[in-house]
Amino acid sequence: MMKYIMAAESRRLYDRMSGDKLSEKQKEQMKSLMSDNMKDTELMTALWILSSILKEYYGEKVIILIDEYDVPLDKAFENNYYNEMIILLRNMLKQSLKTNDNLYMAVLTGCLRIARESIFTGLNNFNIFSITDQYFDEYFGFTDKEVKEILQYYKVPEAFEQTKKWYDGYRFGNTDIYCPWDVINHCRALKVEPDATPQPYWINTSGNYIVKRFIEKANQQTRREIEQLIEGKAIQKEIRLELTYNELDSTIENLWSVLFATGYLTQQGKPLKRFLQSI
Repeated sequence: MMKYIMAAESRRLYDRMSGDKLSEKQKEQMKSLMSDNMKDTELMTALWILSSILKEYYGEKVIILIDEYDVPLDKAFENNYYNEMIILLRNMLKQSLKTNDNLYMAVLTGCLRIARESIFTGLNNFNIFSITDQYFDEYFGFTDKEVKEILQYYKVPEAFEQTKKWYDGYRFGNTDIYCPWDVINHCRALKVEPDATPQPYWINTSGNYIVKRFIEKANQQTRREIEQLIEGKAIQKEIRLELTYNELDSTIENLWSVLFATGYLTQQGKPLKRFLQSI
């Protein structure tokens, strides 16, 4: 899949470029990147090559945005090729993020914190912002003010309390945040039917393999605690934000860290005395 994505993006960029401004070597490199059959060794250097060509073509250093960097790790972990994926991603990111004079900056997003994941071995100078940090906390979803403005735009301001009850479940830093996907879809429904009933739109938009596996392994105590959360109660648990996939199976207690990192649970109180509740 990564090869197809890289090939598709290379084709898109190549179509926007003027062939007269590309050297013969760059044209050959772009054609190689546009191949769905590129080798793993070629994929490892693909981002570096592409950023080099873009920097020379446009005369500006590039910004690399990598959304959900840990999805390939999740799929590899699920399908038993985790170690191979670690090697591929480690080399790709090292080439594109560390030894890359064409790079202005890079932004990566994912559920697992990047500091300890072994694909980042050898990289440094990261600024890490987790869901407990106050930096940029209002930018990861919609705030109260923004939701009110959206509903006012759609001429359904009276739907605010119901929208808040359903979708105001996240807590980033010191800010209560709404799930943007749910709010947008609910507004679409309200536009057609002003008294439309809210729906859990987000629930089917992501894979839940790790969560399901933990639930299946849960002991009686863990099941009781899950029932407490479903009832709207809070439980007290220690959260580890720097878990790697290799550590997930070490204890059932990692369930809570996974649920917290993936947005199923949120915190109450201060970070040093963190209580979890369902959202």
